[in-house]
Amino acid sequence: MPVLEHSGIAQHYEISGTGPPLLMIAGMISDSASWAPMIPLLEPHFTLIRPDNRTTGRTTPLDAPATVALFAADCAALLDALGLGPAHVLGHSLGGMIGMQLAIAQPRLVRTLTLAASAPLALKRNVAMFRNLLAIRHSDASADTWWNALFLWLFSPDIYQTSNAARYAVAGALTYRHAQTVQAMALQIDALEAYQPDTIEQVHIPVQAVLGTGDILLPSALAVPALGQTPIRHIDGAGHSIHWDAPDVLAKHLREFTALHEAPKDR
Repeated sequence: MPVLEHSGIAQHYEISGTGPPLLMIAGMISDSASWAPMIPLLEPHFTLIRPDNRTTGRTTPLDAPATVALFAADCAALLDALGLGPAHVLGHSLGGMIGMQLAIAQPRLVRTLTLAASAPLALKRNVAMFRNLLAIRHSDASADTWWNALFLWLFSPDIYQTSNAARYAVAGALTYRHAQTVQAMALQIDALEAYQPDTIEQVHIPVQAVLGTGDILLPSALAVPALGQTPIRHIDGAGHSIHWDAPDVLAKHLREFTALHEAPKDR
């Protein structure tokens, strides 16, 4: 099990694939396992580096101090330790915010940044939603109740209409050994609430955004103005779980974008 000890934590990460490095930063409540649908699509093209952020997965201690800046510093420490910077970066949701802070603080480590269902925004409604989910976890409700409540926000309506994917996702979450604890979830929500958005103009490396038209956590009407002149790709019908709703389309946009900014040795 790959682990990097630094800054008072033991950071778990996964690494696989062949090609230029791609750092994949998970979003709220998620860890390296959340990238499962993307891995077979990207492993032939990239060396995939998938860390568990503080408060998630197998990174310990689960009660380590947590802020978006610390999440970004952990990513920088990992890339430095592996000697794999500058890397392409793919960040989902909170992971995109982390990617932005990484690119601003350590531009030497980032070749490109792809924001998946992410933008430099602090949305109070979303913090309230996560706190309501935390309250459900603290209640006598069954575990599948709160997972079902979460996935209603993440998956597109089409997923519920046309497949059993949401039901399978709940079943998988209930049996996942490294699911985020209640206490760790509270710390991560605090970090999200304390986030002070950067501006896209502060990022001086190539950036693209990929948004789902069915995303109710990050509506395009709010995301697009915050993204300024950033190239934006929309995936019709995809919800906030864009890497689960449309992994093939997201992978295609990522490969095309990173190919435009490869180092000579990657060609």
